[in-house]
Amino acid sequence: MKKNASGPWRAWALAAMLAVAASAPHAEPKAEPQSAPCPEGVASDARCYNGRDAEGALYWIAIPADWNKVLVVHAHGGPEVGTPTLARGAEDLQRWAVMVKAGYAWAGSTYRRGGYGVTMAAEDTERLRQLFVERFGKPRRTVLHGQSYGAGVAAKAAELVGPPAYDGVLLTSGVLGGGNNAYEFRLDLRVVYQQVCHNHPKPDEPAYPLWQGLPPDAKLTRAELAERVKDCTGVGLPAAQRTPEQAARLHTILSVVHIPERTLLSHLQWSTWLFQDLTQKRLGGRNPFDNAKVVYSGSGDDAALNKQVLRYAADPQAVAALAADSRPTGRLKLPVLTLHAIHDPTAFVELESAYREIVDAASASSWLVQTFSDEADHSYLGDPEYPALMTALLRWVDDGERPSPEGVAKLCAANEARFGSGCKIRPEYHPPPLSSRVPARAP
Repeated sequence: MKKNASGPWRAWALAAMLAVAASAPHAEPKAEPQSAPCPEGVASDARCYNGRDAEGALYWIAIPADWNKVLVVHAHGGPEVGTPTLARGAEDLQRWAVMVKAGYAWAGSTYRRGGYGVTMAAEDTERLRQLFVERFGKPRRTVLHGQSYGAGVAAKAAELVGPPAYDGVLLTSGVLGGGNNAYEFRLDLRVVYQQVCHNHPKPDEPAYPLWQGLPPDAKLTRAELAERVKDCTGVGLPAAQRTPEQAARLHTILSVVHIPERTLLSHLQWSTWLFQDLTQKRLGGRNPFDNAKVVYSGSGDDAALNKQVLRYAADPQAVAALAADSRPTGRLKLPVLTLHAIHDPTAFVELESAYREIVDAASASSWLVQTFSDEADHSYLGDPEYPALMTALLRWVDDGERPSPEGVAKLCAANEARFGSGCKIRPEYHPPPLSSRVPARAP
């Protein structure tokens, strides 16, 4: 019987499209991990390996000389839309060298392709865990660590696989709650930026729906986008060299969208090239984002802004497909510990509230402990904080001792003699709801 092209069948087809896209490049014979010099900054007595798995994903592995038989399987941030490289994996290992220094083995996949695909990346992460066990033996414990976008990947992997493959989950600076919640503000940024600046696209360029990111054949480069942003807002120039008009336009954009100046360009890049990848390569040219009834505020003339800003209605099947790929169910089955900078300029701390709501709705809040630090970075926080989180998480796994933010802060302070200063955990902090930062969408 012929299927109707609308409704649940269409949503399933779009979700399947994400899965099919995940299969490129084609599977190839699995190669054994090859010994390789460790990247600079990794413990000098560690053993390092790299290789390519059966689905084409590149990976790095590091095992310290004094390995404590605990494996950290890392899911990296992004996603980057280009072809994955071993160099990217080496950068991840360098960034998380503190894990190796603390005695943990570390394994990280680049994922089999660039571009969006949370479930795909979760599968690639789990495949690397299996590869590690086959080659180096089963660890005493395995912790799944997700950073940024990788936190969403790890949350998905924990639900798809869970125990006994993984004993605990560490989520840091997480893009949590699914791509729908996490990326809607970037559509807000595109439409507000365009209303203020009128140069992305320019008036003499073909118009296109901004949720597309860019047309498929567009030749715009990152450098060219940066010049457009500089022309309109002065970002890239010292504040003293900006015209009053540039300063006013910048103030309007930042006030309405609630992002800091230092990440304006990066958020515009994500809402350009990542949106292009997501909507056109993964969702069949359909739009998962909606601002049809959003009320924007914070400009000098909100009535005019809301009247003139471009409006888009989401395609329900695209919404469903993106949620199926990226949104966690919240049905936790193992300990999950999170850390998030309160002033994270990239993945807003309010995303932790969105994740907490999902977990609470699934009646699994006893498996989740969230901690927050008084920092303003995203990609990496204080060195001593990560070993403290690992100690707290493993005590929870081994002894049933559910951690508290106060306890994690004490562990961190005790770590400073070995790992250096950088403990800024604020046990009393609780993030506001996501709706306090990103305008709510109509149900």
